[in-house]
Amino acid sequence: MLVNRANVQGLYTGFKTTFNGAFTGVTPVWNRVAMDVPSTTSQEIYAWLGQIPGFREWIGDRVIQNLKQHDYTIKNKKFESTIGVSRDHIEDDTYGVFTPLVSEMGRLSAVHPDELVFGLAKQGFTSRCYDGQYFFDTDHPVTAADGSVDVWSNFGGGAGTPWYLLDTSRAVKPLIRQKRREYSFRSMNDLNDDRVFMRDEFAFGVDGRSNAGFGLPQLAYASKQGLDVAAYADARSKMMGLLGDGGRPLGITPNLLVVPPSLEKAGLEVLKAQRNAAGADNVYAGTAELLVVPWLA
Repeated sequence: MLVNRANVQGLYTGFKTTFNGAFTGVTPVWNRVAMDVPSTTSQEIYAWLGQIPGFREWIGDRVIQNLKQHDYTIKNKKFESTIGVSRDHIEDDTYGVFTPLVSEMGRLSAVHPDELVFGLAKQGFTSRCYDGQYFFDTDHPVTAADGSVDVWSNFGGGAGTPWYLLDTSRAVKPLIRQKRREYSFRSMNDLNDDRVFMRDEFAFGVDGRSNAGFGLPQLAYASKQGLDVAAYADARSKMMGLLGDGGRPLGITPNLLVVPPSLEKAGLEVLKAQRNAAGADNVYAGTAELLVVPWLA
């Protein structure tokens, strides 16, 4: 191929078409557990987390509640993936070997939010959320009905492979995917670019700005105990019995069991098997959906 502006631009157009086809051909799963929050600046402050008041009977004037102020902040990060294509490959018509690589870049861009969101879930045992505690912890603070400070837990303990039980039925989700700029495919393909002149190489890449953060820990429960019906039942019971400030039931109903590939069999036995190993009916079959996530491996 003659290396000129028109032909190199055509190569870029072909690569971009390949990228977009792969990007749109993937169905990510991060939106099963995280809410999509658009960002308009370098970071977003989630002061409203933990500030959802309950209802009271309207007698007399409205009672304006003095809500707690939180400063939980998620900072956007830049991410990129770039490949270089030698001018020789274009000149010798061997640039086609890069097409599968560009396709893979499209696929990876589509699932990168999965990697961020579920990677954050794995860090929930050592990373803090809006109330200052680890996201999965045994002593989250709450104000009891009598005004005293009490604690609640969304961690089942243990030292094995973690699994997660979530309530994803609400607009607010356990996790947050924050997007400042969508992933876009770009290139350095001008013959007069410094890189092309100095290295005789064109560059094609994708970049975007985003991050992941913690939403409401009340909607998530994690355990490192062995995953079986008893452990699942205990986690489910604790989530459904959770009280908010003032002793108000939160009405949580877990509907999604999230596991790494190594716990897929155990998850299926808990949620799909009609009978347990002892032959008794499994009353918890079908009480939640199973989501197996490779990013949790």
